[in-house]
Amino acid sequence: MASDSKTLEKKDPYQKLIIALSIAIPVVVAVLFGMPKIEGYDFSFLPPIYATLNGLTAVCLVVAVVAVKNKKFGLHEALMKVCILLSSAFLVMYVLYHLTSESTPFGGEGAVRYLYFFILISHILLSIGVIPFVLFTFARALTGQFERHKKIAKYTFPIWLYVAATGVIVYLMISPYYK
Repeated sequence: MASDSKTLEKKDPYQKLIIALSIAIPVVVAVLFGMPKIEGYDFSFLPPIYATLNGLTAVCLVVAVVAVKNKKFGLHEALMKVCILLSSAFLVMYVLYHLTSESTPFGGEGAVRYLYFFILISHILLSIGVIPFVLFTFARALTGQFERHKKIAKYTFPIWLYVAATGVIVYLMISPYYK
């Protein structure tokens, strides 16, 4: 058993960090919704910016997959690093906005309300679940474990793409109700 964990650590040297981040990020985001808002700062301009980052992430993900299928590995690597940076910038802006601003309630009614909440809830749940997928996929590429990278990337890509695209959709659906 001990030799199995040492073998796994050699295969996934970032495993403990990835697990810690995969737990810490959703916990921090959840806690910030229960905290009193920090006053004196106005980050109300951020939602269209971080929605744009989500859109750019989605585009870069698609182009990165096309690049790897065309064996343009350098372009694929560069685009995936851009995706990581865009998603990280999104997270920082999202946290800043929600530390200083109340959540905006959705004002739509009828079927569109149910659609909004379906998209929002699936977006939130998958955004939590995709964190370890993205980090393990990225770490395996960084450590040259390309077969293991490919095996997990086929799951990571559609989930991450869905999260990025639905982030834009959620923004577009709620934007008329911002104060």
